[in-house]
Amino acid sequence: MANTKATTDKIERKQLKRAARKKAAPKGPRTEPRGSMKAKVRKTARGQAKRK
Repeated sequence: MANTKATTDKIERKQLKRAARKKAAPKGPRTEPRGSMKAKVRKTARGQAKRK
């Protein structure tokens, strides 16, 4: 995306960012499913309290 740190006007910055997004090449399809790198939560045993 374009560097818009120099522009102080919020509306102008928004327009520049939108133009940069339109001009950018489209992203390819995903190679792995979304969220596959997230830390998995282990299931607790039955009857255990979640919070003590």
